[in-house]
Amino acid sequence: MDAAGDGNPRVMWEPNKNRLTKMDRLKERINEQFGVKLETYQQFHRWSCDHYADFWEQTWKFTKIVHSKPHEEVIDKTKGIADIPEWFHGARLNFAENLLRYRDDRIAIYSTGEGRTEIMKKTFSQLYQSVARFASAMKKMGIVKGDRVVGYIPNCVEAVEAMLAATSIGAIWSSTSPDFGVVGVLERFSQIRPKLIFSVNAVHYNGKIHNHTEKLTKVVRGLPDLQKCVVIPFVEEVPVDLSNISNGCKMEEFLQDGDEVSEIEFEQVPFNHPLYIMYSSGTTGIPKCMVHSVGGTLLKHLEEHVIQGDLDCDDIMLYYTTTGWMMWNWMVSVLAVGASIVLYDGSPLVPHPDILWNLIDKIGITVLGTGAKWLAVLEDKEVKPAQSHKLDTLKMILSTGSPLKPLSYDYVYRDIKKDLLLASITGGTDIIACFMGQTWTLPVYRSEIQCSILGCNMQAWNEEGKPVYNTSGELVCLTPFPSMPVFFWDDPEGVKYKQAYFNKFPGVWAHGDFCIFNELTGGVVMLGRSDGTLNPNGVRFGSAEIYNIVESFKEIQDSVCVAQRSSDNMEERVILFLKMAPGSEFSQDLVTSLKASIRMSLSARHVPAVFLPITGIPHTISGKKVEVAVKLAIAGKDVPQRGALSNPDSVDLYYNIKSLNGY
Repeated sequence: MDAAGDGNPRVMWEPNKNRLTKMDRLKERINEQFGVKLETYQQFHRWSCDHYADFWEQTWKFTKIVHSKPHEEVIDKTKGIADIPEWFHGARLNFAENLLRYRDDRIAIYSTGEGRTEIMKKTFSQLYQSVARFASAMKKMGIVKGDRVVGYIPNCVEAVEAMLAATSIGAIWSSTSPDFGVVGVLERFSQIRPKLIFSVNAVHYNGKIHNHTEKLTKVVRGLPDLQKCVVIPFVEEVPVDLSNISNGCKMEEFLQDGDEVSEIEFEQVPFNHPLYIMYSSGTTGIPKCMVHSVGGTLLKHLEEHVIQGDLDCDDIMLYYTTTGWMMWNWMVSVLAVGASIVLYDGSPLVPHPDILWNLIDKIGITVLGTGAKWLAVLEDKEVKPAQSHKLDTLKMILSTGSPLKPLSYDYVYRDIKKDLLLASITGGTDIIACFMGQTWTLPVYRSEIQCSILGCNMQAWNEEGKPVYNTSGELVCLTPFPSMPVFFWDDPEGVKYKQAYFNKFPGVWAHGDFCIFNELTGGVVMLGRSDGTLNPNGVRFGSAEIYNIVESFKEIQDSVCVAQRSSDNMEERVILFLKMAPGSEFSQDLVTSLKASIRMSLSARHVPAVFLPITGIPHTISGKKVEVAVKLAIAGKDVPQRGALSNPDSVDLYYNIKSLNGY
């Protein structure tokens, strides 16, 4: 890691001190109302955690949450985070009403994708009218508050419309993308027993048309509670075939069944009413169904969009995501700000890697969101948008999904744009939001996430449950926050919920991530999942520390680093698998160079015991390396729930590797 003279990471970008942000305005309001003198971000963050009830109440007011009944109590402060306390008791509101609060002729949604040359536009007024039609049709078929409506659907306008219609009724939305296999979808949807599913006839991806009908037919057969399957003619070249789909109908037929209505009756529900059902990755067992609330999701997203991100109605956000990743839910909430969203479905690299950059210039996108992996791929391909595009409107790049490598910071500021905020953000499906992320009021340091989000009381703890700084520890949250899941589906006693977050440290949320808090900058370096923590000879470290070094070598396209236990379970060694870049070969000289680089950058104890070539690395649909699957495979154990992987066959490569036997 490049460091400044004081040993801290190099400053890559500095804020404009003359810019008055919405965060500054909220801080001023709090200073006046509570008689405090908060000046720095660190002071504001500390206050927001120490006075979290006041902070979230002020955020509710500042972001102008639309509601029909005010709250009687923000939160019972006698309850700790492990008690999963109720927020904003007594309040009544509707999620869709907040996202549809703007009904003018500005553009709400731009939509395009692979295989499409045109950009479809929908105004806020048109979106409201479309959602009214969807909601009417849903009510006509009997959808009521609490029912589950799901999408096996690409990132398209109809997905947004169906979600908003369902939530306007008080129904619960859950979605997954067409790249999920039948088993992966059924493992998720069969648990929540939906009444209605939206899907498509086919999708474009990687230069090909993929007919979706066969997979959809099998999914419908596996969901006995379904009353209707609505098929959207997403790819014109493929006819809609409903012959084998029980209770199937085309989208237009479904919408025609509704009544003509001009106004939506927004069902008013409690703050804690279920909104979304999200799923754990499912790489070690049946996916857990996490239920997120109407109010908690809305309030947390608005804090992140308005206060952390300083977005307003002039912004246009493109987040490259699928409906199976929580970043889709997060992006759609931007509509509540009055900003526009851009939906892109398909590969961002086919037919060329300039697709998203072209859209930025053509539409005037201000915020681009992506996975860290995509930025690394672009660098490998030597894509230099700064030389080929204007990017005048682009002011912020958001990155998540996996830790953003130090080299990617260099790449963005060198080859994309010097004057923008590069924000690595992190949180997850578990909280449908972020714990750490962006602010316009602090510098960007190479390799670091800027800060903990306001109202999120984060620390890194060692094994003894003590906070640590400038060294690795387990990411924990000490006090409640609104977007905690309200419950897990089919977990009436809360046993799965407590095991997921409160088993490691009693009364404290352990997120399952390994990280380092920089005491001087306030920044955070993410080191990967703690269930992938490596511990050879008693030295604990995260796999991301290895990836940051290894994947800076041009010869290496991808890698996965896991621990292997000895047969007597007394010792642990680290195995590093390397997927070579095209045209490069695995060699002892390369291994020697890698060892020297790891030893110099980290320590001799960080050097893996074994380096091996491999032709495939397992990833989830959203692009995360699945270290747990590799650990199980090299131990000869079955890897369940392969449907959660984008490349399930790659797991087979890790069985019966002779050089690993007998350890």
